[in-house]
Amino acid sequence: MSKHILVPSRRIFLSSLALGAAYFTTRSLFAADELVRTPAQMEGPFYPNKLPLDTDNDLIVINDGATALGDITHLTGRILDKDGTPVKNAVVEIWQCDNKGVYIHTKDSTGKDRDKNFQGFGRFATNSSGEYYFRTIKPVPYPGRTPHIHFKVKRGGKELFVTQCYIKGEAGNDRDGIYRAIRDPKARDAVTIDFTPIKESKTGELAAKFDIVLGVTPEM
Repeated sequence: MSKHILVPSRRIFLSSLALGAAYFTTRSLFAADELVRTPAQMEGPFYPNKLPLDTDNDLIVINDGATALGDITHLTGRILDKDGTPVKNAVVEIWQCDNKGVYIHTKDSTGKDRDKNFQGFGRFATNSSGEYYFRTIKPVPYPGRTPHIHFKVKRGGKELFVTQCYIKGEAGNDRDGIYRAIRDPKARDAVTIDFTPIKESKTGELAAKFDIVLGVTPEM
């Protein structure tokens, strides 16, 4: 049985949202056609071929067990259509390797033991403002890849979009072929995000905000 959907503490959640509040205020001043659409990226070979029993939005604790290794990150954002309208009731899926660089996939050939306390995959349904929330870890490098988190957006059982997000200032970004394949600097910036320390956290937790602007308007 999966845990209940994680509801973050009000202080931590508001802190993570505050980091992007000014961004949303500024963004709303621009016309919809000036929105930078998030570039689609490959799904990759390690979308889970066997989903974990726990698929909620808290990836660092499985069924009230021990906490996963890594820098705890509160990952938030909004799903918007091509006109900037929030997309509610969209299912956002994320998956990433653990702190050792291992995916929850039977064909991951890194040869390392996977962190059994890291869920590796999660889902969250957006609210009326198009917002989503995950508690996960800051991504780490995978052999041949810079740190990244995979995203898939679905609605009404239909897959809408697949992309990846990256760490701003990460040295490996410029050596990553998938990242460098995004030629438009604005589009590249759209998938490159800050992982910022939360002042109120006594354990070094981070906040990250990644908004996805779809190239379509989904049927409501």
